[in-house]
Amino acid sequence: MSDDVRHYIQRGAQLRSKRGNWETQWEESARRVIPEHSGSFFSRQTHNLNGSEGQKKTQDAYDSTAIIANQRFSAVIESLITPQNSFWAHLRPADKMLKNNRQARKFYEEFNEALFRYRYRPVANFVGNSQQSYASIGAYGNGILFVDQPDDSPGLRYKNIHLGEIYFVPNHAGVIDTAYRFFRMSVNQMVEKFANVPESVRSKNANPSQMEEELEIMHIVEPRRDYDPNRMDHVGMRFKSCYVFVPEQVKLQEGGFRTFPYPIARYTQAPNEIYGRGPTQMVLPSIKVINQEKKDTLIQGQRTLSPVLLSHDDGNLGGFSMKSGALNAGGLNKDGKRMVDTLPTGNLAAGFELMEMEAKTINDAFLITLFQILLDSPQMTATEVLERAREKGMLVAPTAGRLQAEFLGRLIEREVDLLAQQGLVPELPPILQDPEAMLYTIEYNSPMSRMREAEKASGFMRSLSMTLEHVQATGDASPLDWFDFDVAVPAIQQINGAPVEWTRAEEAVEEIRAGRAEKEAQQQAIDALPAVAGMAKSGAAPGQESPE
Repeated sequence: MSDDVRHYIQRGAQLRSKRGNWETQWEESARRVIPEHSGSFFSRQTHNLNGSEGQKKTQDAYDSTAIIANQRFSAVIESLITPQNSFWAHLRPADKMLKNNRQARKFYEEFNEALFRYRYRPVANFVGNSQQSYASIGAYGNGILFVDQPDDSPGLRYKNIHLGEIYFVPNHAGVIDTAYRFFRMSVNQMVEKFANVPESVRSKNANPSQMEEELEIMHIVEPRRDYDPNRMDHVGMRFKSCYVFVPEQVKLQEGGFRTFPYPIARYTQAPNEIYGRGPTQMVLPSIKVINQEKKDTLIQGQRTLSPVLLSHDDGNLGGFSMKSGALNAGGLNKDGKRMVDTLPTGNLAAGFELMEMEAKTINDAFLITLFQILLDSPQMTATEVLERAREKGMLVAPTAGRLQAEFLGRLIEREVDLLAQQGLVPELPPILQDPEAMLYTIEYNSPMSRMREAEKASGFMRSLSMTLEHVQATGDASPLDWFDFDVAVPAIQQINGAPVEWTRAEEAVEEIRAGRAEKEAQQQAIDALPAVAGMAKSGAAPGQESPE
């Protein structure tokens, strides 16, 4: 065993041992929020990842509120930051002078289109894997993707990484730059992927009964200490990559990455903690309570539908029948009083009220109730809609802003690097070939970003409404001169997410206005014809008084 492999094995074991408290919390969350993940944290430590496939794992979930809320949370996060039907992020030149340069604008437009196209190709499977990551954020507070290129075609490929198999480490600035991932591959998959597999693995692959046996692999990604940007091999890459066969502690493959291949999202983070906490951790007590309340209510409901009977101990009701239409002699005494009664079952309505209270808390934590506003109040003016959008933006901004900065920023950096390596980017124009000119920034255009801008639109609409009230009261329209509608209207269209193809370009608007002005001039000329004709009849030239 080489020194570096020994180092990886020891550090990996240390990272595993330090995460016991987290594993306990995540396992508890999985059983109640993502039941199919139940057992996936502790079993990875014992190298028994899946057990028997198809096992029942919903025995701890009496109530489905949190399960459904987490699925909806995943949809909410996707619609906020990575909606499938729009360009939610644009690359722009960092130099402000280049933003108005036609060559630079054309290059970045083509680059953005290529990025969008390769990201949403079927082989990339970005949507399915990103949704799994968002669900992981809701359940555990952490979501991880692995981004590389397909084996047999150009482009991008995404894979959701289960939190139970990856351990990550931040640098001194708090940026995650190291990942240790423990996963399993079948013998056949190992032989397909790695050229340097031990002979013991190859011999198993020759045996059909052992080809599907799963063995543990460790993947290490960390900053390269001997990084040399002038080298063309993997030493010239910023991050070291190494695959280790854990059972025999031998190196399978060594390489590198120019960019960190594991974009990681954390929902919220407590001081001095590496891993994030999600909505489930915030309301785990409520999730436990509603499960217990549902269990108790079901028991009480069953007792109501099939009640416990109380009878007089006189030996006359031994053959009591509960069948429909049965006749039970001795059920009444000689005074007509019942000899059999039911055991009181409690107040079911109170149980439903308690569950509803906990369900509201859970839905609040998973952002569900936040997006019921428009459904609950459909009769709203445009100003009210903007106000609600502004309020939602203020409430969600801290969460979505962190996801954009930490998760999407690293994701896009990785995507750009992969496409550039494969030569899938547009040809660089001369004006961008200088290293400083090649620097870019990311402008987000997601609904979340537009919600933040809703403050501006809302302020404009409030000011306009107050001004219109003044105009209506005084008849003086001059205060409207302070509003530049030619600037405000296109900006509000963008904030509201109006599709570009549904709005007119500036040139088209100018053409419409020119046509309108021409028609108004023609109409004025037509309206003036009677006066001109009268003056001509009286012998006066236009602009002169008629003779008396």
